[in-house]
Amino acid sequence: MATVLDHPAPTAASVVDASGGTRGGGSRLLRFALANVRRRPERFVLSTAGIALAVMAVIVVRTIAAGYATVGSDSLSEVLGSDPVWVVGAEGVRFDPDLDVLLPNGSTPALTVPEGWTAHRQAVGVWAAPGGDVALVGRDDVAPGAAVVSPAAADLLGVAPGARLRVGAADLTVATGGTGTSVTVPVDVARTVVGDRGWWTVTPSAADTGRRDLGALLSRASGIPSTTDASRTPSGRPLAYDTVGGGTSLATFQQAYSAIFASKVTSSTLGLVSVVGLVLGFVIAVSSFLAAVQERRREFGIMSSIGLADEVLYFFLVESALVFVAAYAAGALAALAATTLVVPDVTTLAGWAQAAGIVAAYLPAMAIVGALVPVHRLLQQRPVDLLRDDA
Repeated sequence: MATVLDHPAPTAASVVDASGGTRGGGSRLLRFALANVRRRPERFVLSTAGIALAVMAVIVVRTIAAGYATVGSDSLSEVLGSDPVWVVGAEGVRFDPDLDVLLPNGSTPALTVPEGWTAHRQAVGVWAAPGGDVALVGRDDVAPGAAVVSPAAADLLGVAPGARLRVGAADLTVATGGTGTSVTVPVDVARTVVGDRGWWTVTPSAADTGRRDLGALLSRASGIPSTTDASRTPSGRPLAYDTVGGGTSLATFQQAYSAIFASKVTSSTLGLVSVVGLVLGFVIAVSSFLAAVQERRREFGIMSSIGLADEVLYFFLVESALVFVAAYAAGALAALAATTLVVPDVTTLAGWAQAAGIVAAYLPAMAIVGALVPVHRLLQQRPVDLLRDDA
């Protein structure tokens, strides 16, 4: 017995048995869908390519957003260390995408802490080093005479562990570590280069460790307002971020702060373009299925006339699923290749997988609606009209 694929143009009726059901179940429906692809390969390719481009656009944007969220989280972790409170100046802070670090917009604020608490001053700014601009960070936990150079900064400056690096008037021994494009040195060394720019991190006393109102305690002692809202920025005066007071099991301060970086990408023009692209891809798919319905009016008119209208829907559901699955696979792989080549610094496999998963959640609904729209239009007509129009 010859298989379905041996026939150049199988009909929907050929997979329906005498009792009105589809012979062979899902496998027969799939074979019929594949045979239709063979009959009109150019339509399948164009439909798949249009949807794949839309899927790729969304995944690219989501992957970049996830990458920036990771960078933001790492940058905040580098700033805070184990300290739960972060005090920034009245001008606030900014993220430098070229250096992948947080930088202050102004000077370090004056600060008074409660008795028994410890304030750690960090001098932070951009250093025009001989090899290029790097972020210079001064911390009091760096050993005298040492410079902790991130891998990116080490490549830029051409230094290796154990080498000597001159920062200002200090001659320092290089060790590797840190994130972004940064060089971390003792505070007094950094201040000779970046001046008074920076912020504070604060460690509470042993008696206050674990409290959920650290920001309020610091505010009473210093007069600086505090917040647990990661999205709030200073408004003309310094601000203390309490990173533990507002944390929940669903979203910690650090997670909320990193989400801000992701939202800047998804809410940008790039994010809007990707959403519009996904909508256009869906329109392309529906248009393709409408054309397919128009071509097979007589075929489906015969099926409807003998009470097999439901089978028409099944055929298109399987064909729609085939198109969307192929488009999703092609778009996801293309997005991974594009982000890896264009923005390798922020692309991670985990970020790509997260973005691909978000897009995959929409595909079943899109595939079903993509099949329902043309079939609904078809089934609104009487079988006799379908047969007469095709004659």
